[in-house]
Amino acid sequence: MLVLGIDPGTAITGYGLVRETEEGGLVLVDCGVITTSPDQPLPARLQIVYRGLSEIAREHRPDAAAVEELFFSRNARTALSVGHARGVTLLALADAGLPIYEYKPLQVKQAIAGYGGADKQQVQQMVTMLLNLESVPQPDDAADAVAVAVCHIHSATMSALLDSAQR
Repeated sequence: MLVLGIDPGTAITGYGLVRETEEGGLVLVDCGVITTSPDQPLPARLQIVYRGLSEIAREHRPDAAAVEELFFSRNARTALSVGHARGVTLLALADAGLPIYEYKPLQVKQAIAGYGGADKQQVQQMVTMLLNLESVPQPDDAADAVAVAVCHIHSATMSALLDSAQR
């Protein structure tokens, strides 16, 4: 299974592609960021995010997409901006025909570090260990997206195990 993880944002959208091997191992296929300039109008920035994610989905043909849900922000402007980016993210993934799964930051931390209160550094170190990487994926937004992809793989694996146990 190849999963495209997304950490949406208007300025920086992180993405990470993680493959689960037949043996149950995890392999980082690709990761990076889509960046937009704050000097551009919002519609142009959202178009860049949409086109970038559409191209990644077309090129890699993932089996599923996992998107980090909006973390409640005290700053309404930031929350609105991330909400716009999430909207075009979901549209790009839906247009690509991908099943889309959404995870709260707490769920991602729990799945990766085993503790919902884990900090960013703890999650990044666990991602590095789980994927047998020499260093943490960079920049942070890409590392966050990789964590979301790994979270989905763990979640899908647990769901499959529970389904087979109930039969």
